[in-house]
Amino acid sequence: MAVTGFIGFAYVVVHMLGNLQAYEGPGQLNSYAALLKSNAVFLWGARTILIAAVVLHIVAASQLAKTSLSSRPVAYSRWRAMASNIASRTMRWTGPLLAIFIAYHLLHMTTGTLHPSFHEGNVYRNVVTGFRVWYISALYIVAMLALGLHLFHGIWSMFQTVGIHRPKYDDPIRRFATIAAIVIVIGFIAVPAGVLLGIIS
Repeated sequence: MAVTGFIGFAYVVVHMLGNLQAYEGPGQLNSYAALLKSNAVFLWGARTILIAAVVLHIVAASQLAKTSLSSRPVAYSRWRAMASNIASRTMRWTGPLLAIFIAYHLLHMTTGTLHPSFHEGNVYRNVVTGFRVWYISALYIVAMLALGLHLFHGIWSMFQTVGIHRPKYDDPIRRFATIAAIVIVIGFIAVPAGVLLGIIS
């Protein structure tokens, strides 16, 4: 779970930085996209690693959920949150929601299957015409908020899983998880927000 989570975390950081190039204009974003596609070995190698990581992450999550449920077959008569937070309590929901969103996002922005005005190779145009539809942008923003919750708890748990869990490290790790999640969410939301505000046009 930790290793595949780290791969996913690294990917979303790189993807966010790539998306933000939309603010530099069509030439920059389209050149960046063309550069990625120009090396088929690298592109499909990265895709293979990502697909494997996602599949293994889902399998690990399912195993953890099953173990958690079987550890207490009888429900609490009265439950009250003690050490958990909203991010940890919603992991089982944000994970599947993000999986559904990723599938939609690929069909929308990568293959163009669900994009009403898709132009192969013109990533900038596809971004602008795609996010001009307010409810598409709203869906994307909600998904990024879910990603933020998932990342916050995921990053925190990742360090615990690999054994970096000491009282003196807890506060720095929590700060890092908080800042990383906030920066990534803002970075992703900045693109549809920029389109809706006419900054990216």
